[in-house]
Amino acid sequence: MLNANFLKQNAIWLVFIAEIIIFAIASDGTFITGRNIINISRQVSYYGIAAIGMTFVILIADIDLSIGSIITLVNVVCAWLMVAAGVNMWVAVAISLIMATGIGLINAVMVAAVGIPALIATFASQTVFEGVAYLISGGRPIAGFDSDFGIFGRWSAFDFLPICAILMIICFALGSFILNKTYFGRYFYAIGGNEEAAELSGIRVNRVKYLIYAFSGFFAGLAGIVLLSRANSAQSTVGKGLEFDVITCVVLGGVSVYGGVGSMSGVIAGVLIIGSLTNGMILMDVSEYTQMVVKGLVLAVAVGIDCMSKKRRKR
Repeated sequence: MLNANFLKQNAIWLVFIAEIIIFAIASDGTFITGRNIINISRQVSYYGIAAIGMTFVILIADIDLSIGSIITLVNVVCAWLMVAAGVNMWVAVAISLIMATGIGLINAVMVAAVGIPALIATFASQTVFEGVAYLISGGRPIAGFDSDFGIFGRWSAFDFLPICAILMIICFALGSFILNKTYFGRYFYAIGGNEEAAELSGIRVNRVKYLIYAFSGFFAGLAGIVLLSRANSAQSTVGKGLEFDVITCVVLGGVSVYGGVGSMSGVIAGVLIIGSLTNGMILMDVSEYTQMVVKGLVLAVAVGIDCMSKKRRKR
C-alpha cells in the first residue's frame, strides 16, 4: 500500500511513468520503441544541460531569460569561427564556452553589482545577444564545418547510446555534486531561503551570484554546442523560446520559484517529462501551436502548485 509520504516524494516520477503509459497506448507502441527512446534522449540533451544552470539561478529566487540567446550566439559564433575563420574545432568550442560564461558574468554584474532585477537584466541580455547573433550571421545559416563536430550531437557510443545524452548525464552528475557535496551548493539554498539572513551569516551573496550566473552561461553555451552539432548548421533564431522549455523543466521538477527548495533529481524528471511530452505530441501529429498551449498550461500548473505549497509551509 502506497502511503501519502511516498506519493508526495515521488509524484514527479509517477507522472512521468503515467505519461509513458498514455503515449505508448496512444501511439500503438511507437513511443516506446528503442529508436524513439534514443531520439528522445537526443532531443532532451541540450535543454537538459541548460536546465542545470537555470536550476542554480532559480534556487536563489532569480531568473535567467538570456539562455536562449546565449544558445543562439554560441551556435553562430562557433560555426563562424570554424567556417569563416578556419579555427580548429576544439579551439572554437573553447572560445564559445568562454564567451557564454562571460555573458553569464555580465548578467551577474547587472544583477548583483548594479542591482537591476534579474528579470529585466537577463531580458536585456536576451535582446542584445539575439541581435548580435543576427549581425554576425546576417540572418543566413552557417554550415560546412568538419564532420568530426558531429561528436557532440550526432555520434553514438556502442552504436546506440548518443554521446550528447552521455554528456547530459555527466553534467547532471556534476550539478548534483555541486548542490549536495560542496559548500557553494549549501550557499545556493541559503540565499534562496533568505538572502538577508545568508548575508548576515557571512555568506558573500554577490560573489555567489557571480558564480551562479557564470554556471548558467556556461551550461547554456554547452547546450548551444550540442544543438549546433545536432543540426549541423547555425541559425540566428535557433535558441528563440528555449528559455521557456528550460524554465518549465526546472519548475516542473520541483525547484521553487521562491528559491531555496529543489533538487537535481527532480529537474531530471522534469526534463524527461517535457521531452517525452513534446515527442509524444509530435508522434500524435499535434500542431506546434497546440503544443505551445499544452506547455504553457503545464508551466502554469507547476507554478500554481509551487505557490500553494509555499502557503502551506507558511501555515
